[in-house]
Amino acid sequence: MVTGPPVAASADGVRTYPIAPGSSVNVRSGPGTGYSIVKVLPTGTNVVIFCQTPGETVSGYYGTSKIWDNVGNGEFVADAYVKTGSDGYVAPRCA
Repeated sequence: MVTGPPVAASADGVRTYPIAPGSSVNVRSGPGTGYSIVKVLPTGTNVVIFCQTPGETVSGYYGTSKIWDNVGNGEFVADAYVKTGSDGYVAPRCA
């Protein structure tokens, strides 16, 4: 997890994306709400999206999506809560 300005590139070229304003977001062990919560991202957090995968459809701050963002090893966030600037994929699909 990286914090910093919205959709910015760090010195090493890694892009970060902000989670929905005023929201704390559950990070789950898989791409759906049935997976266990591994941690909670506090308001104002930015994340690195390593890859994305289809999963359970979720309605959130940025609409409804079945895309889940991999933000760490075994850590997924519903894309509907991440400001990527797109309704589609912005990172490679997870293997």
